[in-house]
Amino acid sequence: MKKLYAEVIVDVSAKDLDRTFLYVLPPELREVCETGSVVRVPFGRGGRVVRGYAVGFTDRTELPEDSLKEILSVETDDETTESRLVALAAWISRHYCSTMIQALKTVIPSRKKYETPSTRLVSVRDAEKLAACLETARKRHWKARERVLTEMAGQTEPVSSAELQKKAAVPFSVLRDLMEDGVLEIRVREDLRLLAAEAAPRTAVETLTPGQMSAVEAVRREWSTSGRPVLIRGVTGSGKTLVYMELVADILRQGRQAIVLIPEIALTRQTVAAFVGRFGSRVSFLHSRLSGGERYDQMKAARNGTISVMVGPRSALFTPFPALGLIVIDEEHEESYHSESVPRYHARETAVQRGILEHAFVVMGSATPSLAAARRVETGEYFGITLRNRYGGSLPQTEIVDMREELSAGNRSLFSGTLKMRMEESLSRGEQVILFLNRRGYSGAWSCRACGAALKCPHCDVSLTHHRDGRMICHYCGYEEKVPARCPSCGSPYIGGVSVGTEQVEEQVSRMFPEASVLRMDADTTKGKDGFAPILRDFADRRADILIGTQMIVKGHDFPYVTLVGVLLADLSLHEQDYRSSEHTYQLVAQAVGRAGRGKLAGRAVIQTYSPDHFAIVTAAAQDYEAFYKEEIVCRRILAYPPEGCMTAILGSAKDEARLTQAMHYLRAYIDRIDPGGALHAIGPAPQTVGKVKDYYRQVIYIRHADSETLLRAGSLLEEYISLNSGFRKITIQFDIT
Repeated sequence: MKKLYAEVIVDVSAKDLDRTFLYVLPPELREVCETGSVVRVPFGRGGRVVRGYAVGFTDRTELPEDSLKEILSVETDDETTESRLVALAAWISRHYCSTMIQALKTVIPSRKKYETPSTRLVSVRDAEKLAACLETARKRHWKARERVLTEMAGQTEPVSSAELQKKAAVPFSVLRDLMEDGVLEIRVREDLRLLAAEAAPRTAVETLTPGQMSAVEAVRREWSTSGRPVLIRGVTGSGKTLVYMELVADILRQGRQAIVLIPEIALTRQTVAAFVGRFGSRVSFLHSRLSGGERYDQMKAARNGTISVMVGPRSALFTPFPALGLIVIDEEHEESYHSESVPRYHARETAVQRGILEHAFVVMGSATPSLAAARRVETGEYFGITLRNRYGGSLPQTEIVDMREELSAGNRSLFSGTLKMRMEESLSRGEQVILFLNRRGYSGAWSCRACGAALKCPHCDVSLTHHRDGRMICHYCGYEEKVPARCPSCGSPYIGGVSVGTEQVEEQVSRMFPEASVLRMDADTTKGKDGFAPILRDFADRRADILIGTQMIVKGHDFPYVTLVGVLLADLSLHEQDYRSSEHTYQLVAQAVGRAGRGKLAGRAVIQTYSPDHFAIVTAAAQDYEAFYKEEIVCRRILAYPPEGCMTAILGSAKDEARLTQAMHYLRAYIDRIDPGGALHAIGPAPQTVGKVKDYYRQVIYIRHADSETLLRAGSLLEEYISLNSGFRKITIQFDIT
């Protein structure tokens, strides 16, 4: 029988995740040892037996046979939270073409020990012994002991040693001596830095609408049968959070735990407040601005059962709950669920896999689901539910303003006459206004302000990017052309990029409405640990009339006194260098429109655009997801873009541009060699959308195929090719799977 070897991570809980060790897997253990299995192995020169985790298997090794030790045993009844997370890391490693170590460092991110604040508590161990000891201390004038025992006499609750030492004016050594004599008991209580306790007061459980209750019952029925991932598509303001909380309550009653993923730090305050209001101190949360010690304490509390619900961004997906029962993914469509560092995993796919490993349910929701999730509902892979009505309100009225007509009429400002009039109406009634500046896609994208046309690649259906040397380049295939002086469609000279920022919008608003109080939320105004919170809190408390911002202000926020949303440059995202530009535009505009009229007051939205007839703009204004999906999925099918096909981006970066170019062309040649029949559709190499960052040049090759497994096999072959060729040592290569 051919020998089989196991790659083992030794004692994950105590060691840095810096390498694996190879062990011989005896034939009698092959059937019981799998990825994530807890194994016992001899370690080090003395052969000390330690615990480890099997993370991979191979039948090849270049190590001397006599240097390898055997796995001693597999703990078949020792499935732990850690072993399940190791198995998840193995899946991430394979599915996203990363090393196992990179995946482990993502799933089990830090083994660094942080000091958790603690309190020493003193209690009476033996009341009779205390009384006798006190009498002796008085007789013998043991003044320090007498003071301590007098304080503790009749004490039924533990007291802090610091408080006792202060009252009795004694050092800790006196307390320790009394503990050794069996009079007192001293224990250490960890004061975990739990965050949610201060986030919001408890509130009464809100009554669900018939539509929400129907959704909950539908999910429960699905859970009782197939347990497929569930996608809840609810119009903006339909109360999806109330549905989530009802489902979380079901899981908690079973003695299990829940993870609630949210896409942005800006949403943490509002979401945590809702969950703490319902579940109290059983809730905690994570975000990127926590200190290492605070994050460590939240994970520790999850592991030991102090908390049962974790709210946070994609990293919260790896919370080490021992009995995970539910993963909720709110605003499922958001791109922040897709990691931009290796491994470039997507939280949606990874959550579904963790659900499989832990026998946990997955529920995701959005008013504007990703096409990937909606397609899986269509194929039956996911179970779909729709909430069509707003919770306690109605959808806003929308107006689409053709900015080409404004330009023809001589208005070159950012504000149409319609938007200015609607702002005057809302402000005169003491209501609030949100102005959303759609800057997505602005970098290097050129379009015509007279007819709305964008300069697009004739081969890839994505916008060309303007470069300072006068070239327009496609970042998918490398096609380029010269910058035109006039619009190729209508001949207008009003063609170029857009360089409008939130500060310019704020200046114009202040001139138009000098009496209005204005807040601006962008990267400059949200620095520091508290970030978005003060701005959102001030606006929620009506200390400002107008809130100006980019994407971060239209994501899930609920301001009941906002009756008007103005969308500036709505079509700009149509011109980004991405095949998903229509999808992103629909999502941004529909989410922005959905911020208006979420309370008892009627809402209105004004959408300013140079492409008023584009289906993404029209369907977003109408909040008609079905119509948008039907048209967009046909486009994807024709071009074989995801979700109608699969695509891998091979991203290369290096300081030496010539070396990078050579390396990427070698990769392209290798792709052609392993795919002589041309089944893989490869395009590139070409510069990435941002071709140089911090002195590193960046290029990309795209590979498309109908089958994801075919792309994964190609990725594995490319990884092996890269690892065996020394020329790639100064090149960083990443694989991004979509």
